[in-house]
Amino acid sequence: MELNNIKRFYFIGIGGIGMSALARYFFALGYDVAGYDKTPSPLTDELIEEGIAVHFDDLGENLPEAYLNTEETLVVYTPAIPSAMGELVFTKKHHKVLKRSEVLGLITRTSKGLGVAGTHGKTTTSTMLAWVLSNSSLGCSAFLGGISSNFDSNVLINPDSELTVIEADEFDRSFLRLSPFASIITAMDPDHLDIYGTKEAFEEGFQEYANKHNENGFVVYKHSLPLRTESFHSVSYGIEAPTAQVNGFNLRVEHGHFYMDVDHLGEVQGRIELGLPGIHNAENAVAVIALCLQLGCTWDEIRSGLASFKGVKRRFEYHVRKEKLVYIDDYAHHPTEIAALVASVRLLYPDRRILGVFQPHLFSRTRDFLDGFIRELSKLDEVIMMPIYPAREEPIPGVTSDVLVERISCDVSLKGPQEVVEYLKGFKEGVVLTIGAGDIDRIVPKLHVELEKNSLG
Repeated sequence: MELNNIKRFYFIGIGGIGMSALARYFFALGYDVAGYDKTPSPLTDELIEEGIAVHFDDLGENLPEAYLNTEETLVVYTPAIPSAMGELVFTKKHHKVLKRSEVLGLITRTSKGLGVAGTHGKTTTSTMLAWVLSNSSLGCSAFLGGISSNFDSNVLINPDSELTVIEADEFDRSFLRLSPFASIITAMDPDHLDIYGTKEAFEEGFQEYANKHNENGFVVYKHSLPLRTESFHSVSYGIEAPTAQVNGFNLRVEHGHFYMDVDHLGEVQGRIELGLPGIHNAENAVAVIALCLQLGCTWDEIRSGLASFKGVKRRFEYHVRKEKLVYIDDYAHHPTEIAALVASVRLLYPDRRILGVFQPHLFSRTRDFLDGFIRELSKLDEVIMMPIYPAREEPIPGVTSDVLVERISCDVSLKGPQEVVEYLKGFKEGVVLTIGAGDIDRIVPKLHVELEKNSLG
């Protein structure tokens, strides 16, 4: 499909982080944009303030009149929308309708798409990549899966650059609809087994994605991934991985700042400062370094971009950072992500008591990785478990937060959102983490206020 005849875009699920980025992109290019979402949120409030019409009732066939013009309107939807939703049923019968990933695919065919794929690290790595490139002579546009603290947005538009950074999402095999010029692949730990079925099928999906890169492009991949690289140009990276072509090593904290050294094909660059601390963020930075060098960025551009990178909201995001009390919010929702988060916090605060508030995301993920969640959460000093956030799923018998509470080996309790806030009013010393991808973010502002008070008292 081409966009030549399209004058307006209608988004079903416009309040999602990826959908809102596309809505902002086409609105900035001068198209009429409107859409539906289930509930108001700070993101839909921002879209409305920017001039995009958003409503929260299922209008069925009674769309705004201009968007009933089927020749000039493209409807974009997210797979998170139920198939029986009235507007989706109506538009599928009468309009040109594409998934969000298919629209991103169109964009990658008209620019040099830089995909960031992987079970973990996509949002932080793609946002870091976009920031470094935007501060280089190359520039870029970007569609991000989170709100960048540098850009204060989830979209970056640069009509003068041929590069476009895009998160290559494995959910629903969406990344196979892209036509990337180059990519970073950060991780292939099995996930979304409700869609892929098996670990082998999940890994093969990533192999298919890697194989989409032609002879002019390249793939930057974590050195330990089980990828067959003979059919495309590849660059391996890692942390403390001497066999990788780009290796980060000597990670250290000096006076509250995070540094590492990098060996790129035998050339060592020392004392690279990372604006965002953490072992996993250092690994993401090595991937960004590898790709940016391949594109032609200078070391000075890379150093400057990494040092000034502020991160992504809900990815190792500091809310309180005082001498005795620290509060960090993180989107981690897979055991591997939780392991990286806890290890990084232990590195930064080795003598502090660490309390984690965790909301499991999806019944199926909790079931599939139950032992992993128990193992990694038990490494905290105390865990407050919240009920499972179901998202698109129905409950699975026997899969509850109580099962985790029964088996976690550190201090652990089960609390609802308001109970969490009340409990932490008495927390005055140590590190608090809120962890999860559901609606746990709704208690973050309240915890911020209470813990900020505690840090002053």
